[in-house]
Amino acid sequence: MCSTCGCNQPSDAVTITLIGEEQHANEHHGFSLDLAAGDDPQKPHHFHPGHHHHHGPGQQHHLHGHSHSHHHHHGHDHEHDHSHVKTVVELEQDILQKNNLLAERNRGFLEARNVLALNLVSSPGSGKTSLLERTLASLKDELECFVIEGDQQTSNDANRIAATGAPVVQINTGKGCHLDSDMVNQAIKKIRPTEGSVLFIENVGNLVCPSLFDLGEGARVVIISVTEGDDKPIKYPDMFHSSDLCIINKIDLLPYVQFDVEKAKEYARRVNHHLEFIELSATSGEGMETWLDWLRGKREWVNARMGECENA
Repeated sequence: MCSTCGCNQPSDAVTITLIGEEQHANEHHGFSLDLAAGDDPQKPHHFHPGHHHHHGPGQQHHLHGHSHSHHHHHGHDHEHDHSHVKTVVELEQDILQKNNLLAERNRGFLEARNVLALNLVSSPGSGKTSLLERTLASLKDELECFVIEGDQQTSNDANRIAATGAPVVQINTGKGCHLDSDMVNQAIKKIRPTEGSVLFIENVGNLVCPSLFDLGEGARVVIISVTEGDDKPIKYPDMFHSSDLCIINKIDLLPYVQFDVEKAKEYARRVNHHLEFIELSATSGEGMETWLDWLRGKREWVNARMGECENA
């Protein structure tokens, strides 16, 4: 259950499909995520290319649970012990703690294999699938890339990604409004990213709930478009607070919309003064090289950290 909006999706209603091999049996051939980096002295310890994603008490979103203690007498008198605050805190902490523990397991495995994992988050219609398509086409002869696609229904976006030649797994969350670390854990087992590769995780289109759920990524990239309001960063501060990079997409449409780029950046810096920005158009290609250079730099940084760990 999502502790933010209360969406409740049975685990057996979530489907995870390797595109192109829908009938492929889930045989890992020695590929296991049971490895934590600390299990093997030859493997590096955890490192985090981006900011740590911590959420303070002010960012908690609560579910209201009720704990009732019933004492039955023949006169049908009832005594109720309402421990609202205690129950709310325990419910949310349990949900997020379980997710975060598995996220660390994902992160340790990915780091041990020198995989750069990026969590792409946005509202629907920001153009993140188009951006990912163009990114994969540009990097296909340079970096080995893998993709995990998250949507409530359909494999439409995953099919678009598969057309680029990149291996892709589709996660359909049903009524769920975000990916969690368990879904990603299962998807990684199916897609099996190679050492030294880049793993793009395209999250469900939503600027609220995904902000709370660490997936084990190395960095979080939030994408907004100029067709949205320039006040998005202060309307949805948790997402921008937990992100490392903000991409402002569809800048080719700036002459036709009311969107103040500098104001959007100012709002975003109010909640995260470490946030980086890249302005681009996935359609025209303007600014794409800046984004690709950012990816190359992040990939080199991860390689350098891996080398430091091996030489330690």
